[in-house]
Amino acid sequence: MAWTRFGKKKDMPGGLWIKCGDCGVMIFHKDFTAHKLCPECGHHFSLKGTERVAITADQDSFEELWADMRTIDALGFVDRGPYSEKIDKVVSKTGRNEAVLTGRAKILGIPVALGVMDFSFLGGSMGVVVGEKITRLVELATEENLPVIIFCASGGARMHEGALSLMQMAKTCSALSRFNDAGGFYVSVLTNPTTGGVTASFASVADVILAEPGALIGFAGPRVIRETLKQELPNGFQRAEFLLEKGQIDRIVARPDLRRELAKLIAYRNGGDPTEIEALAAAEAAGA
Repeated sequence: MAWTRFGKKKDMPGGLWIKCGDCGVMIFHKDFTAHKLCPECGHHFSLKGTERVAITADQDSFEELWADMRTIDALGFVDRGPYSEKIDKVVSKTGRNEAVLTGRAKILGIPVALGVMDFSFLGGSMGVVVGEKITRLVELATEENLPVIIFCASGGARMHEGALSLMQMAKTCSALSRFNDAGGFYVSVLTNPTTGGVTASFASVADVILAEPGALIGFAGPRVIRETLKQELPNGFQRAEFLLEKGQIDRIVARPDLRRELAKLIAYRNGGDPTEIEALAAAEAAGA
């Protein structure tokens, strides 16, 4: 306990305040809603995979699949320590076996195949298991005639798995190509950040590509590009708003509106009535 000239100073409990990384305002923890938005500037904070599922899927509708799949250290990779030990630590810390959650779900009553990447697990990097789970999800959707929704958040391919991780780019895209040939509908949602091999593969080959406001989206990072080109980059380079202007994404949707927009897109695709989705979303909001 610290002392001041007035006597003992009470310790301040940690975790009561959260600083916005965009505008710098301090947010009281209890004012932080499930959507994790800054009340001042609307900055979208990172979400864990389970948090994303909770605000996207209908309550109790998410049926997780292949949760027990876990990476092996096939290459015996060592940097600051063995890759196998790094995996053990991050599994213990996050309570997850890998950087993506996959399964069946419903969004405003519409059945979907849902994938959610989790940046808190080794930066959402794509290794063999991430690629395998995404591929299985797409193949399941092909068999069951479900639309595919994938929320992307990744630093790219996982260097610890070398060429094995890079192979997942072709594998996931091949599954999506077969899904497309079968008449499937795929929506990709790019969140902050979506970079590297994920951007260069399944994140960018959707029928509709949405993004959250301010999301960093690209292959190589802006610092690498700046140093390679030896020139300054435009303001907002590789942010969602910049990519929308250049035609690389279809729409920017704020996090509280994503449930409704995803359901409307699927309703349009299926020839349904999107006004029913609006009514359901309005009733849900009123109930909240």
